[in-house]
Amino acid sequence: MNKVFLIGRLTKDPELRYLNDNTAVVNFTIAINRLFTNQSGEREADFINVVAWRRQAENIKKYLNKGSLLAVDGRIQTRNYENKEGVRVYVTEVVADNVQFLESKAQREQGMTPQDFNQTEPKEGTNISDEPFADFGETIELSEDDIAF
Repeated sequence: MNKVFLIGRLTKDPELRYLNDNTAVVNFTIAINRLFTNQSGEREADFINVVAWRRQAENIKKYLNKGSLLAVDGRIQTRNYENKEGVRVYVTEVVADNVQFLESKAQREQGMTPQDFNQTEPKEGTNISDEPFADFGETIELSEDDIAF
């Protein structure tokens, strides 16, 4: 099975080109933060090359730019070619089957994150604490009969 799911931000504007048969192809790189920090306490990122084809390629070029947050569903592909100097070059990239735009243009322009966009202020009078099982002033009593195991 060869299946990849990625979420990251574009490192630069997508590069669209057309092949001789007028097929659109776009290449772009997404940066994905690692979940851990290095020995210096800094968070590192991986930079993944992605290619998309046809109508999807044109939409990516039209609607996304450097810094855009997106999700890619695709597969890993390896290929090789001989460059102008006669040296064999090997390339590993993700071929996108589906690309989802994860933020609106307005969010990008305002520098909002998806978390900012979805947050709302709590209603007045609500008491929200960091403890998810807070009893909000009511006493809860449990007996052994209340426990399922």
